[in-house]
Amino acid sequence: MLSILVGHSYFLRLDRKQRERAKPYPPLATLQVVSLLRRAGHAVTLFDAMLAQDVGEFAQALRRVQPQVVVLYEDNFNFLSKMCLGTMRAAACEMIALAHRGGARVIVAGSDVSDTPEPYLRAGADVALLGEGLPALEGLLLRLDLAPHARAGALADGLGGTTYLIEGRLTSSGGARPVPAAQYGEPPAWDLVDVDRYRAVWLRAHGYFSVNMAASRGCSFRCAWCAKPIWGNQYLQREPASVAAEMAHLKHALRADHVWFADDIFGFRVDWISAFTAALQAQAGAIPFTIQTRADLVSERMAVALREAGCREAWIGAESGSQRVLDAMNKGTTVAEIAAARARLKAQGVRVGFFIQLGYLDEQLADILATRELLEATLPDDVGVSVSYPLPGTRFYEQVKAQLGARTHWHESDDLEMMFQGTYSSGFYRAVRDLLHDRISLEQANAPERAVEYRRGARRLERRWRALLSREVQHRSGQRPAVEARA
Repeated sequence: MLSILVGHSYFLRLDRKQRERAKPYPPLATLQVVSLLRRAGHAVTLFDAMLAQDVGEFAQALRRVQPQVVVLYEDNFNFLSKMCLGTMRAAACEMIALAHRGGARVIVAGSDVSDTPEPYLRAGADVALLGEGLPALEGLLLRLDLAPHARAGALADGLGGTTYLIEGRLTSSGGARPVPAAQYGEPPAWDLVDVDRYRAVWLRAHGYFSVNMAASRGCSFRCAWCAKPIWGNQYLQREPASVAAEMAHLKHALRADHVWFADDIFGFRVDWISAFTAALQAQAGAIPFTIQTRADLVSERMAVALREAGCREAWIGAESGSQRVLDAMNKGTTVAEIAAARARLKAQGVRVGFFIQLGYLDEQLADILATRELLEATLPDDVGVSVSYPLPGTRFYEQVKAQLGARTHWHESDDLEMMFQGTYSSGFYRAVRDLLHDRISLEQANAPERAVEYRRGARRLERRWRALLSREVQHRSGQRPAVEARA
């Protein structure tokens, strides 16, 4: 049996945008690993960085626990972990160095670790896991239990899905290994989470308490820009009765008011959602919940089934209002399907958010205006806007990697810096982002008694659009610098 400190490095305080949103969720994948290791007989403690002040709290945990092994296992269900945020990588490397100096053996895992293991290994990690890494983690811990001082090469030799340094050179033992059925769907170790601290943040900012869970892993679709270093292209779905039982536990034991399903695609099939609904009703376990899905999966039957299950809000990866851009992305959906999904969910009383992506390869002004037209026509309840981010391992990354310079990742999630040569500047896209957000905000504030104010706001937005486009035309004709300030 080993003394193991399991943690992650996503500090909410280091990401201004997410800190201001004040919607923190515990690290789901990290908590599942804690459960897995406890079931294997190890003495496990948790360091949850989400609400921690800084890395200093991790140093305190190290002194208090004095673990033999530190496992930094990033939350694979947190969409922000798919990209490398500079603040989080720096925090992880500082944590690794602290653990290494304290005499602990260090194992690291996560999307950025799988894509770029070298910074983590050079910071002092013994072994980096590729993909989900659970089979390799189990093997490493068995070997450490028998030989706690073995070199990294001896520990990982023959264990597929591991990377380590030998005499300063990066060495790998094959690709990621599939996760055995026995390790799939491990219940999170909620008993180690400071639930009251999370609840206080949510109640103070939003008036209700939301927790997270996952009914599936991965996504079988092949969008050209979406990286899949953890689960690949597979879609692994849990049994609906198991998911319903977990939701009932969150409702009754944690007193949750709402659930965020962190799945890339929730439900997928109407029959699965119907079975989930029946299981929930049998346990009086239903809680309002939010999901992510695809426009082409939202049939009329699906919209009804989601409403009956208790879905309050669905986020759709709309990405663009231009069919040309959607096709270039290999998105597999149409603009008409996006509009239809919005209408079907709205008819069932389900709120809809659109994820929008600006700046994809060869996106032109006409494509941006088509996205604006899509939002004007469908008026989603919310919108999240970003610019295209080239993630390693994607076809999109291969198309633009020759243009990438020293800047290979964002500092934090609100960076919105173009890292390749897009059609327009980062400042232009930030200004478009603000205009799209402000249009939806204006619609949310609309009411019969505020009709005059609404019309004034709409006219102001139109003037801002015209000013932005005029400045861009002048810049392209050489009359003024590029847009670098927010509109």
